[in-house]
Amino acid sequence: MGRGCFAGPVVTGCVVFPKEIKVTNGVYINDSKKLTTKLRYDAAIWIKNNAISWGVGVGSVAEINNRGIVAVTSSAFRRAIQNANKRTQTRIDYLLIDAFYIRNINGLRMPIKTARKNGNRNDGNARQLAVVKGDQKILSVAAASIIAKVYRDSLMESIGMRSFYKKYGWEKNKGYGTKRHRDAILRYGVTRYHRKKFVSTFLAKNQN
Repeated sequence: MGRGCFAGPVVTGCVVFPKEIKVTNGVYINDSKKLTTKLRYDAAIWIKNNAISWGVGVGSVAEINNRGIVAVTSSAFRRAIQNANKRTQTRIDYLLIDAFYIRNINGLRMPIKTARKNGNRNDGNARQLAVVKGDQKILSVAAASIIAKVYRDSLMESIGMRSFYKKYGWEKNKGYGTKRHRDAILRYGVTRYHRKKFVSTFLAKNQN
């Protein structure tokens, strides 16, 4: 969550459900952006109580500024998987992901020679499946998006309520580039929670 934000970390989630899981009436598991804040919060509680395992991974702003959003998103995914593995002391052996292949995951990569021999064009990604709009089609992917968004929203609200950062409106916009946030950047400048490349692109457009 938060890949396209001006400020704040990127957060990923990982959820492992029992094979025959049934969602309780009144609980909604879907693309996290399609749910209200309350529905997401309620769903996150249900997910954590009913999943075999779950994990959250965070990629900090400092990492994003140093390495770029793509590389850090992969790192955050790996951390979410590691956290889920630790909860059960086992290893996840297959991944369903929302249109995103994760690189360099121990135990989930088929050797490249074997992958090529088997006709896998994604070299080494044989034990992953990237599904377009996966958070609208697959329960575990939707659940992962929910716990990631709830975690990140709570974090940005907490930071945004500090007196120095209130002017950026993060408790409402969660670091996305809303008009209030953009206007605050132009008036007050950037903070250590801002992503340099994202903001510099915005500022360059406003200086012309």
